[in-house]
Amino acid sequence: MRPKSTSRARAAAVRALPLAALLLTAPTACGEPAAGQPPFAPPVRFAESSTPAAPLRSTRPAPTPVTYPADGGNRWQVAAAEPGRGRGGGHVLRYRVAVERDIAGLPVAGFAADITRILSDPRGWTAAGTLGFRRVGPGQSADFTIYLATPGTRDELCQDVPDGYTSCRNGDRVVLNVARWVRGVPRYGASLATYRTYMVNHEVGHRLGHGHERCPGRGRPAPVMQQQTLGLHGCTANALPYLDGDRYTGPSGAYDDPIPPREGARRR
Repeated sequence: MRPKSTSRARAAAVRALPLAALLLTAPTACGEPAAGQPPFAPPVRFAESSTPAAPLRSTRPAPTPVTYPADGGNRWQVAAAEPGRGRGGGHVLRYRVAVERDIAGLPVAGFAADITRILSDPRGWTAAGTLGFRRVGPGQSADFTIYLATPGTRDELCQDVPDGYTSCRNGDRVVLNVARWVRGVPRYGASLATYRTYMVNHEVGHRLGHGHERCPGRGRPAPVMQQQTLGLHGCTANALPYLDGDRYTGPSGAYDDPIPPREGARRR
């Protein structure tokens, strides 16, 4: 049986915490473990998009190469609202999905469908039954926005130590670096799809108030709030907040891992 770092009793205690407290605490900058709450970045410029959400299908055409510049223009396309009422019970958080317009080969509808699938996973943040997510569209009120940004725009939105490599959470902005979405990280030990799931759950976890955690023991799964982008420290890759029905955590804290160098544009 796989050991867990929390008991069901502790998981129940975590679920009993006031949701407002979870939404207002936690370090946000995944590229700088010691950073506190960074200031908000300048306003973003959205482009209205009426493209309907793409349904998930069992067969898809051959993928188009994803290309992007090192520095984008900080202009965005916003995905349409998801059909239905979202997933999860209790307090429902509304989120918006935006893709920077300089990113080619990755339609906003397809990216939004991936985000919604990850946040709807029964092993994700809704597993406790006290929280739900619903994707809203352009012009609708949102509790937070998930951005897929070029490395340079990532630095503008995060307002932390600029590294162009990591992703971050800055206030109500969950910023995913397109370089990591497309390339992943070396020595992760799992598929790119697993890493993408980790990216989303880790940064959304910061929006929910969770701070960084460390590996609970060699050979065990890494907590989703561990900075797995920078190193696993003896743990194995894990993208999910809940394992075997329990909230899976590790000791609070972060490692002093170096951040790899900024990458350039990806071209055809």
